Amino acid sequence: MATGLVVDDGIVVTENIYKKMEAGMNKWQAARDGSKEIYFAVISTSITLAVVFLPIIFLEGFVGRLFREFGVVVAGAVLISAFVSLTLTPVLNVKLTKGNKHKHSWFYTKTEPFFQGMENGYEKMLRAFMRVRWTAWLILGGCLVLTYLIFSNLKSELAPMEDRSQFRLQVTAPEGTSFDAMDKYLTNVTQFMLDSIPEKQVVLTITSPGFSGGSANSGMVRVTLSDAGDRDRSQQDIVNMVNRNMPRFNEARGSAIQDQTIQVNRRGGQPVQFVIQNNNFEKLTEVLPKFIDEASKSPVFRGQVVDADLKFNKPELRIEIDRLKASELGVTVADVSQTLQLALSNGRLGYFTKDGKQYQVMGQMSRADRDDPSDLKGIFVRNKNGVMISLDNLVTMTESTTPPTIYHFNRYKSATISTGLAAGYTIGDGVKEMQRIAQPLLDDTFATSLTGSSRDYAESGSNTSFAFLLALGLIFLILAAQFESFIDPIIIMITIILAMAGAVLSLWIFGHTWNIFSQIGMIMLIGLVTKNGILIVEFANQSRRSKGMEKKEAAIYAASQRLRPILMTSLAMALGALPLALSLGAAATSRIPLGVVIVGGISFSLIFTLFVVPAVYSFLSSAKKKNEMDSLPPETPASEVQNTAS
Repeated sequence: MATGLVVDDGIVVTENIYKKMEAGMNKWQAARDGSKEIYFAVISTSITLAVVFLPIIFLEGFVGRLFREFGVVVAGAVLISAFVSLTLTPVLNVKLTKGNKHKHSWFYTKTEPFFQGMENGYEKMLRAFMRVRWTAWLILGGCLVLTYLIFSNLKSELAPMEDRSQFRLQVTAPEGTSFDAMDKYLTNVTQFMLDSIPEKQVVLTITSPGFSGGSANSGMVRVTLSDAGDRDRSQQDIVNMVNRNMPRFNEARGSAIQDQTIQVNRRGGQPVQFVIQNNNFEKLTEVLPKFIDEASKSPVFRGQVVDADLKFNKPELRIEIDRLKASELGVTVADVSQTLQLALSNGRLGYFTKDGKQYQVMGQMSRADRDDPSDLKGIFVRNKNGVMISLDNLVTMTESTTPPTIYHFNRYKSATISTGLAAGYTIGDGVKEMQRIAQPLLDDTFATSLTGSSRDYAESGSNTSFAFLLALGLIFLILAAQFESFIDPIIIMITIILAMAGAVLSLWIFGHTWNIFSQIGMIMLIGLVTKNGILIVEFANQSRRSKGMEKKEAAIYAASQRLRPILMTSLAMALGALPLALSLGAAATSRIPLGVVIVGGISFSLIFTLFVVPAVYSFLSSAKKKNEMDSLPPETPASEVQNTAS
């Protein structure tokens, strides 16, 4: 990113020096006067751009960790380039210019008429525009309206989904499903994967994964694909195909999930995870099915499995012991408990060694004798006299359902609703839809929150919004201190309105989302586009102080005189970011919005800045005291200066 920035200050200084050489000044004087004249503008633009990155450097959370080095590198590069442009660049202009005065080459002779015509044409158009300069306010208003309309309809997410050549299938069967049944189901699904995905490299199946709680009714299939360049279908196409075919395997619910490009909150599962909380468990039990039903009907989640971690359908067999009858028969509660434990728990009783190998001794009834609740009647317990007593005489059995686990989030009883997204929707759409569904269903006793990738998305948005506002405030204060005015910074920062309109328009035209990379690009754009405003306003102020120009004429003169450096620096910045916007390859998706925001914002603002800033300057700029010292030619003797000043 710094490639297009570090040349800007050198361009401005060199252009000003060569303009004085072309006017007939010797190269030594031109280097000194040209650098001195542009010194303030270079310092202002460089400090402004470096200050933009201060909020990024001090951001908390994963956004700060992600972009801290980026901010340090770019801000440091800009400050170093400013130092070099004001020290080394003037020297190089002197040393690399042959002779005492600059001589034009044949290339200059051929191309200069075009650039001269461009400057003259621009000056004519600007003078014509200044006759209707009130339209500048209409342009600014139009840009604000355009920004609002596009931004309110722009899709948002944490980061663009990258093709990482892998995805996972998360499967959940009804509560009470045995390990063997789950394993058989996953075997069938795995065979489907092997047959229908020729791009596969590895298909790894895990039944009842321990890292997800180890429940027997869960499973996961992780598929690794060949490199993106070696296959015709994208990762997204393959995931869509798998999700379309999962209803064929109706013994359980499965959904193919792509890992998010940036995933800090490592809670596994779907991209949209919405938490509802209430310590009144009955209310939670009542609302949760309605919430899931509404989410299942939503077009944002169409075709996706909407599920919750809180279940109420785990089958449970309650066994109540008739203590009085058991006591009369000489059986204790501990005897009944131990008998059931030995018969059903598959506990390890010991070890034995055979042929040099060690084997475990596992205690459990055969499956045929423990498949049905009525099988408990066939279990006998020995009483204190050694007589075998049937459990059927001692216990009463009741079948019921119960939550397998009661979850808590921030100390509240909670349920986390998880789901994927229909094609064309982003995490931002999913979060908004969950909040819309929650609005009529949840009363004031409920609290809501986000987790997983949804939480990362929300945190990134709040962090970058804070950084954006802080950057605006810092730039205004820095410019106010440098210009010793509160009006000039406002005129300069008008360019930000134009750049924001260009940035969101570019994202919308090229089909990109509002994500963490486009947000960082927007913050960076604040510092980039103010450079053009600084060049115009500073030169106009100089012209008014040194030549006593009227502010409207000074604005036209400054804009026309600074046209070439503005074009060169803007094109340098835009072309420096163009490789990002045009990035190709599997891992380039994330960086493209960053490049699009910068290229689009700079290009759009460049066109309007050249007309709007001079017009607004003519309206808002305050009176400037004429500086008699600056109005004198450089070779004026000191005695004349003293007389003039007196």
